[in-house]
Amino acid sequence: MTFSVWLLVCFCGLTLGQNVLPQTEVATETGSCFPDMCKFLKEFGAMKAKLETVETKLKEKSEALETKLKEKQEVMETSAATGGSGSIGPFNTDTTIIYRRLIINVGNAYNQHTGIFAAPVPGIYYFTFFYHAAGTQVVNLSLMKNNEIVVTTYDHKTSHDGADNGGNAALLQLQQGDQVYVRMYANSHIWQNDHITTFSGVLLRPL
Repeated sequence: MTFSVWLLVCFCGLTLGQNVLPQTEVATETGSCFPDMCKFLKEFGAMKAKLETVETKLKEKSEALETKLKEKQEVMETSAATGGSGSIGPFNTDTTIIYRRLIINVGNAYNQHTGIFAAPVPGIYYFTFFYHAAGTQVVNLSLMKNNEIVVTTYDHKTSHDGADNGGNAALLQLQQGDQVYVRMYANSHIWQNDHITTFSGVLLRPL
C-alpha cells in the first residue's frame, strides 16, 4: 500500500467515525455554551419575565384608570324643587311639573325650564319624586319615561284632611335621549315651594 492510499484510508475512517457519533454526544455539544454566555442568557430570560410582569401590571392600571375616568365623566346627579309658593293646579289638562329651583344638577341632564330629565348616556338610573298638597283636592302624579307611565302616586279628596304628603320611586334602564319627567293629571294639584315638592334622578351605572 502506497503512502497516499494509506492517507486516503485514514481520512475516510475519520470521516465515517464523525458521522456515526452517538446522538447524545451531538445533543450535548449543541446544548453547551460558554459559561459567560449561559449566564447572560439566564439573566436575559429573567429580565424578560420581569418586563412582561411589569407590562401586565401597567396595562391593568391603565385600564382601571380609564374606567375611573369614564365613570367620572358620566356622573349624572339631579335634585330640584318646584320653588315658588301656593298651589300648582288644578288644570283641565295633563301638565308636566317643572321643578325650577335646582339643588344639584351635575351633568346638566335636567332642564329646569321644561321639567324634563334627558338621559345623556345609556345606563341604570334611579328617580324619586315627592309632593305636598292640600287634603281637600285630588293628587294624581306619575313618573313618566317618554310617554310611558312608570309609577304613580295618588291621594283622594277628603273633607277632614288638611294636608297630604306622598311620592314614589323607580329604577329605570334608559337609552341615550330617553326622557323622564313627572306628569300631573287634569283636575289634580300640588303645593309648591323650595323644599317640599321635589324630583331627583341619578345615574347609578352606565351601560
